[in-house]
Amino acid sequence: MRRVLVIGAPGSGKTTLATKVAAKLRVPVRYLDLHHWKPHWQYRDAAEARASVRRIAETPEWVMDGNFSETFDLRMPRAHSLIWLDYPRMTCIRRILMRTINDDGRPKPDLPEGCPEGFDFGVLRFAWRFPAESKPRVFEHIGRFGGHLRVFRLCNDHDVAEFSRVHGIA
Repeated sequence: MRRVLVIGAPGSGKTTLATKVAAKLRVPVRYLDLHHWKPHWQYRDAAEARASVRRIAETPEWVMDGNFSETFDLRMPRAHSLIWLDYPRMTCIRRILMRTINDDGRPKPDLPEGCPEGFDFGVLRFAWRFPAESKPRVFEHIGRFGGHLRVFRLCNDHDVAEFSRVHGIA
């Protein structure tokens, strides 16, 4: 595994796992939020974001953290593996709320400058709708662009712990 995608609903643990996988593989972790958002949560121009993701995807090694299904066509063909954190909706919602309470207003390395963590109804809505709206697209995109991928679909903390144990991820 030299190019790995980590996807899943908000609150599923993408950033945490992507960071750990990248450290284990000794490859750069690429947080896609940094390429899709500008300061103050302004969405970056789609063409600009896509060009940025293309440049990353063309590099020889990476772990990419983020969904942004509009760039699956750039990322999936280049990836070796896909880690899909397919957690239950309520687990993700609970984690988002806890993260909001614990990290409110603090900058994070996976977010652009000027985009502090905070309560965001849009993120909750996206997490709530993820199973019905995004999950079918993930299956579709794997079929179209990722038939070669080694897919790890992890559905709970036990699955992640077992995956981490098997792959020597701390």
